[in-house]
Amino acid sequence: MMSHCSFPLAEHPQCAARKYRGHRGHRRLSTAACPLPSAACSLSPVPLAIRRPPNYAYRMATDSPGSTPRQSPPQTAKPKRPRTTNRIRGGEGAAARERRWKREPGEPNEWFETLRTFAAADFANRGWVPDLSEEEILAWADAHHARTGEWPIATSGPIPEVPGESWMAVEAALSMGLRGLAEGATLARLLAEYRGKRHPDLLPALSIPEILEWADAYFTRYGNWPTRRAGAIADAPGETWAAVDAALAAGTRGLPSGSRLARLLAEQRGKRHPELLPALSIAGILEWADAYRARRGSWPTSTEGAIADAPGETWGAVDAALAAGSRGLPGATSLARLLAEHRGKRNIRALPMLTVAEVLEWADAHFARTGRWPEADSGQFLDARDGNWRSIENALRIGLRGLPGGSSLAKLLAERRGKRNRKALASYTIEQILAWADAHHERTGKWPNRHSGPVTDAAEETWAAVDAALQHGSRGLPGGTSSLAQLLAERRHVRNPASLPRLTLRQILAWADAHHERTGQWPRNASGAIPGSGGETWSAVGQALDFGMRGLPGGSSLARLLDQRRGTKRSKYHTPLAVDHILAWADAYHGRHGRWPNVSSGAIPEAPHESWNGVSIALRTGSRGLPGRSSLAKLLIERRSARTRYYAPRLTTHLILVWADAHHLQTGRWPSSVSGAVTGGGGGTWGSADRAPRQGLRGLPGGSSLAKLLDRHRRKAAASAKSAARKRSRR
Repeated sequence: MMSHCSFPLAEHPQCAARKYRGHRGHRRLSTAACPLPSAACSLSPVPLAIRRPPNYAYRMATDSPGSTPRQSPPQTAKPKRPRTTNRIRGGEGAAARERRWKREPGEPNEWFETLRTFAAADFANRGWVPDLSEEEILAWADAHHARTGEWPIATSGPIPEVPGESWMAVEAALSMGLRGLAEGATLARLLAEYRGKRHPDLLPALSIPEILEWADAYFTRYGNWPTRRAGAIADAPGETWAAVDAALAAGTRGLPSGSRLARLLAEQRGKRHPELLPALSIAGILEWADAYRARRGSWPTSTEGAIADAPGETWGAVDAALAAGSRGLPGATSLARLLAEHRGKRNIRALPMLTVAEVLEWADAHFARTGRWPEADSGQFLDARDGNWRSIENALRIGLRGLPGGSSLAKLLAERRGKRNRKALASYTIEQILAWADAHHERTGKWPNRHSGPVTDAAEETWAAVDAALQHGSRGLPGGTSSLAQLLAERRHVRNPASLPRLTLRQILAWADAHHERTGQWPRNASGAIPGSGGETWSAVGQALDFGMRGLPGGSSLARLLDQRRGTKRSKYHTPLAVDHILAWADAYHGRHGRWPNVSSGAIPEAPHESWNGVSIALRTGSRGLPGRSSLAKLLIERRSARTRYYAPRLTTHLILVWADAHHLQTGRWPSSVSGAVTGGGGGTWGSADRAPRQGLRGLPGGSSLAKLLDRHRRKAAASAKSAARKRSRR
């Protein structure tokens, strides 16, 4: 293990280690131990015979083992470089560097300890090394800069031009004054002096005119003045606005102290500065407010933004100055209070007190004027000064402006004026509802339902409200399982369409037999009411037989049931149909009307008791001897080439182009989607011819259009077709 010299530095009058005492930041280390190894210190107790050649101090050994010892040549001490007193260099980290330089007495320097450890380790590894010169170091630095484009620093690693050397060793020699170099230097300072590399401690002086010139150029480029966060200064490479601001604040680099960039621009260029704002006055603020009201029709608030009559001022800044008492204002107020005191503007934070009597007086005036009692959403009221009913509602609910609270406008009017309060309605009773229903039945001859409107015997009540209360169990009713229809069905035996009794085939046949005995005819769906059935109709019975409701199997009808059980032979389902007969009826219909029939065309004159809807059903279901899976429309398309709304013949691109050529020959223009009917197109239109290729209908691929087809296959038609469509769409 390598041992160090045990002598304190104060007892080293001839030791080169005493040079540390003059190094920057190490003046308080005069009582510290010598940093050199025992073999390198001239006062070490180790015998000279076993010492190694001195290193990093002065040369006392020979150039090679066994040679005659010689003394190192005398060296002329270089004058110490003047130390700059600049401690604030600007930019990020300046405060940290300032704290690092201001050390307490006896506090060690980390960088010096790093250099000392490196020097000791380098001496142990390499032993004797030759002296250095500034010219040599500068040559190495030039080579490094030519190779990397950057100047070296202490941590740049080995020096390729000199095997075994490193920039850390050069930094240690310069800082500690070793290897023939003057004390108190650093690699950064050396490059700053001889190569113009920027050094924080050797920054050039600044002047106020120079800074203002840079600021003017910045304003010309960007339209605003720079701040300390504006980054680099384009007209001064290496300078930043933050460094300029720091120099102005600390008074470094030849500038006076106690200023800032913002203050300088405010004084010299009239830039607005928060700490140098002009004084305000109450009269001036009121004048701006009057001008605002004249323009807008309303008074300004703190959120209205800039003041048009005062460039740079905002209503928010005025409000803040009124509250803080800055800029010559008294303080403890606000813009809203100022306008309330001097202009009578309503201030929602200082509203006048209210009484219940005043609220009722305004409500009576509202009712007299509109015929309705006011609600929270009734808007402004004219009888009070700049108020609205919503504010009255909030005051009554929360207890603001002298009102007790816990109430509402609806509650107050219900208590004092008898107005109906929808959230505090009177309770119902079953007997009361039945009495209203009996009175309704006596008056109209019908029992009420939920659509019967107002309850005549109860003001402001409706049968819909009664039904809702019965269903939901509100207003004192049990509810949840009842309704108005159910109540009348249970207590007055009124027929309830939503809860009809079950039917049986025996019961229906008994009603049919009674109808036949009474009229001599079997009933039909249109035979009306069924006597003695409690409100049943033959139409309801037929519907239940058809759809399988009320306990019946379904899939039947009244006529079919009577055919099967009473042998009436009236059901058309027993009469077979033929496709030829249907086509003959269709041809006759087309001859009469000029169009083909559809399911809505009604009865068929050539076939009594038949209808086109029944024929289409038989074609679809395959009944009455027909094949099925067809329809009237499909049959007419296949056998008569008829065109319907839902079934159109397939199209091809060739067919559309043939129609287009014919249209062009007839009119001299190419067709568009609004050209109307297609001549010779079987009832088609150019709109459908455009829609089919666009949407991929009628066998066409889709993604195209009539205009695209004409453009692709009839290029000359593109411009005329598009222009024609454009003109017609404008009309």
